[in-house]
Amino acid sequence: MSFASADTPQLDFASSPINQSLTPEDKIELFRKMTRIRRFEQASLKSFSAGKMGGFLHLYIGQESVAVGTLSLCGENDHNITAYRCHAHALAVGMSMNECMAELYGKATGCSKGKGGSMHFFAPDKNFWGGHGIVAGQTPLGLGLGYGLKYKGLEGCALTYLGDGAVNQGAFHESLNIAALFEIPVVFIIENNGYSMGTSQKRSSAYRGCLAQRAEAYDMDWDLVDGSDVYQVRAKAHIAMERARKQQKPAVLEIATYRYYGHSVADANAKKYRTPEEIENYKKNHDPIRLWERRLLNEGVLSEELAKQIDNEAKQEAAAAVEFAEQSPAPKAEEIMDDVYWETDNDTEASKVGQHFFND
Repeated sequence: MSFASADTPQLDFASSPINQSLTPEDKIELFRKMTRIRRFEQASLKSFSAGKMGGFLHLYIGQESVAVGTLSLCGENDHNITAYRCHAHALAVGMSMNECMAELYGKATGCSKGKGGSMHFFAPDKNFWGGHGIVAGQTPLGLGLGYGLKYKGLEGCALTYLGDGAVNQGAFHESLNIAALFEIPVVFIIENNGYSMGTSQKRSSAYRGCLAQRAEAYDMDWDLVDGSDVYQVRAKAHIAMERARKQQKPAVLEIATYRYYGHSVADANAKKYRTPEEIENYKKNHDPIRLWERRLLNEGVLSEELAKQIDNEAKQEAAAAVEFAEQSPAPKAEEIMDDVYWETDNDTEASKVGQHFFND
């Protein structure tokens, strides 16, 4: 994983057709979404550190452009699914801070009624299928979403996000094999933040040039993307998504990104397996929000005053979400068996046969 330095000449992906179609308002909205995600994450970190949340908390701070850039390309028949670092994807598709923060607090007003927590945000009404805690467990599910689109004859694609550590799981390779064999419109997006939990990519994965290159074994298209460049994320993702929609061809995108914090907030060694200089270099030279803000300032699309206003609004919204979560009721004990099986909740014929794990 590498990022170009500020002195390295780069292609200007702003000139790609999909980015040329962006209005000034669209560009500001991308900035707003990334800013909202970061302020939500920072507020959740503060609450977690204060002991107000249980479970895990996998922060996305530093990776905002990946979720926002790719999901900004989605249409009516496009679906997406991700792993446990799912807060950004949820907010990017339009979930509210209130329902997301309440879920982190384990409250009944949360998007999963307080039963899922940080790793299980869902919004099927927005074509967002979670938040999954099992490493690479979401990859065959994303394959299934793509298969469903093909089966129904719908022109769309399934964005399936995974971390760099998930590329070594068998389920991922099985998914690639079937995707290629059956020509499924799925785009696998490796969010490569350089560390499989706390182990660097070079120490955890065998590869020649990059992780996405493994797609060649399945005769599948692949590409590398600089995740600090919103224009590049959109331009390259658009190509893969259009190929999936129009030609029913899967692809693998490897997007180089970085997380400021550890694997989760409980990662006590986050500052030991990475040097302070490495983290500071990313913050200074590759932070996607700062780079996008600078780009829009140079284009005359964004003013410093508006940027500050957007940031302040995001802070206030996040603070209000914390207050909403703290004031929300806890789930009721008598509802502990609800929302486990759809069949039992809806008293279908299937619920009357077989045995469910919570039967007496």
